[in-house]
Parts: sequence; C-alpha cells; structure tokens
Amino acid sequence: HFKMEFPRCKRRRSADTEPVSWRVLPVLSDEQCQDTQLLDAYAAPIADKRQTSRLVRALATVYPMAGLQHIKRVRARKDPGSPHPLEIIVCLVRDLPATGDERGKSIAELLSSADVDTSALGEPFLVKIPASPPLTRPQFELASKHWPTSFHEDKQVTVALRGDLFTPGEKAKMQGFMETAIAAARAGQREGMQPVGGVIVDPQTERIVAVGHDCSQGAHPLQHAVMVCIDLVARAHGGGAHQYKYAHCKFSEAGSPPRLRNGSALGLEVKGNVDELEPNALPYICTGCDLYVTREPCVMCAMALVHSRIGRVFYGAASLDGALGSRYKIHTQKGLNHHFDVFKGVMEQECEDLISKPS
Repeated sequence: HFKMEFPRCKRRRSADTEPVSWRVLPVLSDEQCQDTQLLDAYAAPIADKRQTSRLVRALATVYPMAGLQHIKRVRARKDPGSPHPLEIIVCLVRDLPATGDERGKSIAELLSSADVDTSALGEPFLVKIPASPPLTRPQFELASKHWPTSFHEDKQVTVALRGDLFTPGEKAKMQGFMETAIAAARAGQREGMQPVGGVIVDPQTERIVAVGHDCSQGAHPLQHAVMVCIDLVARAHGGGAHQYKYAHCKFSEAGSPPRLRNGSALGLEVKGNVDELEPNALPYICTGCDLYVTREPCVMCAMALVHSRIGRVFYGAASLDGALGSRYKIHTQKGLNHHFDVFKGVMEQECEDLISKPS
C-alpha cells in the first residue's frame, strides 16, 4: 500500500480564523480502504493456561498458518466469567482435508494425524479471522471484533481520516487558494470553457506559481485545467509548450522559481551530487508543489501530475471518471516512478456548484 508522506508545511494558528464548513480527507489506496476479508478457522478454549506456550509451539508445527503473521494465535476469552480465560486458533478450515462438511469437528479429528497432547484443549468452535493485516485504524477496529491482530499504526493517516490533519489556519489558506481556482473556473466558463480551474502553489513560500482554467474548447482539446497549470509552471521555468490568450491563465512574474542550493529549492531531497548541478538548475516542473483544482482530474491529467512530480493534490468536486479516487487511484499505483498525496473535499459544495449551477 502507499504510505502517505507529508511535506513540512508552516503550521500557523490564527485566533481570527473562522472555522470552515468542509473537511479535508485523504484519498487512500484500495488496500487501505477495503473491508476486512475474513477466513474461517477453528479455535478451542485452553483448559489449563500453563500449557499455553506448549500448545502454541505444537500447533504452529502442525498448522503453521503461513502468511498470517498478523494474527495472534491466542486471545483472552470475551466472557470474563468463563472458567477458561484463553482461546487458541487450532487451524484454518482451508488447511483441513476436504470432507464436504467442515462444521462440528472434534479436537481429536482436527489433530488426528499429529502427535499433540490435547488434554488441555476444550471442544473446538468456528471463528472468523482477518485474512490480511490492518493498514488503518478503521480496519484494525473492524478486525479486532473478530480476532486480535497486530497493527503498526501510521498516526498521520489516522489523523487524516478523522479530517484533523490540517489546522484551522492551514485550512483557511487552502480556502484562499481554492477560491482563486474557482474564480479562474468562472472566468474560463465565461470564455465558453468547462468550469474547471486550478492553482499551483509552492507550499514552503505559500506563493502561487500558476493559475489556469480549462481551455479545451479553444485551440487544443487536451488543454484541461490541470494540463494548462502544469504548462504554465513550465513556462515559469523558461519552457512550456503553449501560449494562452486568456487573462486568468498566468504564471508568477515575481522572478524565476528559486534555484537549487543545499538541496532542492523546495527543501526536498535531491539525488546525486548537488555540487554537480548547473548553477541555474531548477527543480523538475512541479517538484514538491501543491495543486488545488476544482474538479477531480482525469486519467490524462493524473498521469501528467505524476510526470511533473507534483507533491500534493487537493480537489473539491469528485468526477465519475476521476482518476484520483472516484474511478481510478493513479497516485497509489505501485509501478509508477513517482507518487503524491491526494486530498478531497476542499470547498466541495462551491466546486460542485460550478458544475450544477453554471454562472
């Protein structure tokens, strides 16, 4: 699964900041979002807890439960008044010889081919156990209702899933950036374009690098808002492929993007020897930058964001064909050479209104 990594942003709290009504939620991989898959297993009460270690060793030899290292073989019995405080997994149902009916097995039947002293075991019963290790706290809580598992928590993911990763001050700044993207979308709509706008931001300086809107109804059908924004950043680097006649498609004129020194301009790791870089070397297009876009990007735009080395993407309205959460999750594909974090929900209603309530 994809582990979320968050660039270090300036965390400023403002007592004057009014709370926003929307929530910022991460778009995680399918593995991190899926329901807990369960396997059938036989467990049995341990009549003499002093035999627990011996039973664990013996059963691990007979039924090793390969690939289920996250499962704890022994659990405390849920009924505190039980004379047998511990229960142990004997085996998986799938590991038994197929007989047509796997219910109602005795402990002798389960261990008939093994030299295991079963005197400390009670009558077995069927249980459900998680088939894979939990990757998030919600998965862990669901898994634990069936059988105890180990869990290595990524606390940033846990906080993000609660919608609490960003401070009120940070969310206020996000709103300002998305309002700029919304204004660009409306300007593009007045030009006959799709109502989609985007803003690319340097999170370290909190400076807007480029603002753009959809231009696909104009000179080129592939000029979606995200593609326009990336091309505008390339123009700020001295490159770029297109000229834009629209007033709301622009890049920062406040000098060139900062040059690499002591690492990258955005404080990220640079592979190789920095001293060997050209004196005016620039980070690759959108390295470490944030994108705010009113509508979830399509597959083309999502792949362009991969190739541009974007740092994070924040979008407002979801799209049926969206590639960052709705239909696909391009940013979580393991085979790609770059990954970035994606968040949804920034000014979601206002971004949806751009589509449903055209100006």
